[in-house]
Amino acid sequence: MAKGYWVGRVDVSKPDAYKNYVAANGAAFALFGGRFLVRGGAFEAVLGSSRARNVVIEFPSYAQALACWNSPEYQAARAKQEGGAEIDLIVIEGYDGPQPGDG
Repeated sequence: MAKGYWVGRVDVSKPDAYKNYVAANGAAFALFGGRFLVRGGAFEAVLGSSRARNVVIEFPSYAQALACWNSPEYQAARAKQEGGAEIDLIVIEGYDGPQPGDG
């Protein structure tokens, strides 16, 4: 079964409000098996537009990734942002097929 991912790009406009969200979102991620693969860090926008922060969260499945987004636990955490950030976010199914170099 393919894993599921959240891929987000974030510009924080109200750091205090965003900190409230960050402090609360981990409970929802843990409940649905989410784990950070990327959380901030250095990057270079080599093509197209970007935002200041990038986040990739892996879930055991696409269904779990969507369930987390739709959960009351995550929506409660999200409400704590109080408009503190502009976010582009997709929930996407991972790829389980052949890879380059596979015979």
